[in-house]
Amino acid sequence: MDPLHVPRKPLVLRLRALIRLAVRVLAVLMTLVIFWGVIDVAWVLYQELRTPPYGLLTINDILATFGAFMAVLIAIEIFVNISIYLRDDVIHVKIVLATALMAIARKVIILDFEKVTPPYIYATAAVVLAMGVAYWLVVRHTDPEEPVCPEDPLAVETEGDG
Repeated sequence: MDPLHVPRKPLVLRLRALIRLAVRVLAVLMTLVIFWGVIDVAWVLYQELRTPPYGLLTINDILATFGAFMAVLIAIEIFVNISIYLRDDVIHVKIVLATALMAIARKVIILDFEKVTPPYIYATAAVVLAMGVAYWLVVRHTDPEEPVCPEDPLAVETEGDG
């Protein structure tokens, strides 16, 4: 008998339902994290603009703000991963790799080269290279019929769309 057509046992079905419930709870929690992150970015910017010299940001302030923005964007990518998992019940390697690339890019953007050691920089470069090659390989070997970017789970259709 084909292993893909084996009837599911009641215990397995209940466990899958529990896992899907856990993933839904994670989606709700990630939404809260995203909103808290946006509020935090706004608060930090507000605080920085209220300190002398008023209305100006130093390069360190800008880099810290970029890091905070990237953290929120990474949280959004993780939410997209969760949403796609709920929709397709499969983990999309391309999206996970893209999220990892964004996370390592955030790390590179906020690196303080005066505080990190050369081995740390080399290790970070190796991770960037490995993730880039992995992403390239996955995209290169994607079925040509399959879109590189799956349908956006955050997209909202309006009545005018058709």
